[in-house]
Amino acid sequence: MSEVKRRSVGRPAGATKASGGHSQSLVRGLTLLEYLSASPLGLALSELAEMADLAPSTTHRLLQALQSQGFVTQESEQGLWRIDVKTFRIGNSFLEARDVVAKSRPFLRRLTAETGETANLGIRDGATAVFLAQHESPQMMRMITRLGSRAPLHASGVGKALLAWMSDEERAELLKGYELGRVTENTLYQTDTLLTEMAAIRAQGFACDREEHAIGLHCVAACIYDEHRTPLAAISVSGPMARIPEERLLALGALVRKIADEITLQLGGHLPRC
Repeated sequence: MSEVKRRSVGRPAGATKASGGHSQSLVRGLTLLEYLSASPLGLALSELAEMADLAPSTTHRLLQALQSQGFVTQESEQGLWRIDVKTFRIGNSFLEARDVVAKSRPFLRRLTAETGETANLGIRDGATAVFLAQHESPQMMRMITRLGSRAPLHASGVGKALLAWMSDEERAELLKGYELGRVTENTLYQTDTLLTEMAAIRAQGFACDREEHAIGLHCVAACIYDEHRTPLAAISVSGPMARIPEERLLALGALVRKIADEITLQLGGHLPRC
């Protein structure tokens, strides 16, 4: 298949045709960075070319340009490409620039200090929750989430909290085109069951993940709100169910909700009306 034909099919979202060669190269390079950022173990040239729907020669030229500027690097033994330190710095600057992330960090540390478990912060991006900050548990067995990783809204504590406090109209619109995939045998994958769960979450003020995202893991989460009482982010505490059985899960829920409310008020947000 020629390179011209390759460009006309299967183009990733956002990789629209640019009017100039330099703009087109920029869009293609950023597309490669997106794929690499989602693959921490690295990707081979052939994999990247196929994912971006580009010829290998074009992909290699773009990677070399990104490498010369410190955005990507190639691991010599297997030849895999990964993001490099400059990309990390840019991403980290973005996180620090967001008030919700920067101002939540002391509260995440406090959550870990008070519970002994890993504390997380995530936001909604479409039908997924994206984790932007974390404070790890000091325990040998602990939950660790790579920053930037995603989880389905319906199958994670943070995701369920964000989903529960969306407006009814927005939630209905999202679920209309959303497949409730079964991540584990405990995932709530039927719409009626999930909507019942949403009502329970709003009533108690926090969401629980009972091995719905990972077997052996329990999680509890609560929302942070903006000035319009709209979910801005959510924080959670996660750990093995051996340390967080059902009775402790509910007790932690009250604590997580309390601290989430404190973050909301510090950010100038408003708590939802009961």
